[in-house]
Amino acid sequence: MGSKSARKKASKGGHGRERAAEFGNLHSPADESGMPAKKPMKNKEYLRRLEPLQGELVAVQEWVRSSGAKVCIVFEGRDTAGKGGVIKAITERVSPRVFRVVALPAPTEREKSQMYVQRYLPHLPAGGEVVIFDRSWYNRAGVERVMGFCTDEEARHFLEMTPAVERAIVDSGIVLLKYWLEVSQEQQTVRLQRRIDDPRRIWKLSDLDLQSYSRWYDYSRARDEMFRYTDTGWAPWYVADNDDKKRGRLNVVSHLLSQIPYEPLEHRDITLPERRGPHGYRTPRQQLHWIPTPF
Repeated sequence: MGSKSARKKASKGGHGRERAAEFGNLHSPADESGMPAKKPMKNKEYLRRLEPLQGELVAVQEWVRSSGAKVCIVFEGRDTAGKGGVIKAITERVSPRVFRVVALPAPTEREKSQMYVQRYLPHLPAGGEVVIFDRSWYNRAGVERVMGFCTDEEARHFLEMTPAVERAIVDSGIVLLKYWLEVSQEQQTVRLQRRIDDPRRIWKLSDLDLQSYSRWYDYSRARDEMFRYTDTGWAPWYVADNDDKKRGRLNVVSHLLSQIPYEPLEHRDITLPERRGPHGYRTPRQQLHWIPTPF
């Protein structure tokens, strides 16, 4: 990782904060220079590049635990945008006692009667925690609005009040990071078809996914308005192209690390101690139930 000052500068730079009107479809197969899209990354290269980033995430974990810092990461995006894969890349080598993933089910009748963000507030991080929301309070600005689970008035009220709520979150000392994962229409079609065809993935396909598929531009309009209201100086939206999942994961993890003022993990010289002798221990004669070994 770069120096602490470099990370601090990056956190103030507001990368990826263009307004929604300038994004258009928010996705292009070419970058701003007009160069063609990069080829899909091979798994071997992906794992090679991911390993040091995951080592830095362990450093984040130890800094959060020792300093009592509070980090909240929100992941939003279209269906099939790859939120689960990004979250797995972040969490698979760190402690679940520090990195906690929150994916709330549909609200209960009691929760429906509460202030909308109320059910999310108890899940915000305490000192020494990193909380990752796999979808968040922004459900109201996206799927609930598009699919008619709330009224336009309720959605507009949510958008108007959210910047103040997030300002209170940030002012309480929480590092709040919001990521929108973008995927193209073509790639979304490919991924949904894979879910249909692959029995290992069919569980990921819901009736709501099928209903949402035909409403691409309704979701685009809802996303654009969400950005207009809630892309603020204290809680900006960071947008990641995730058509290539491997590149997308690396880009998100790399950016995430640049936004947290953690300290590098000091290498400790550790030598394994010698094992003590058996001191009379004998292997028991009990017949154990070993499993078959076909592999």
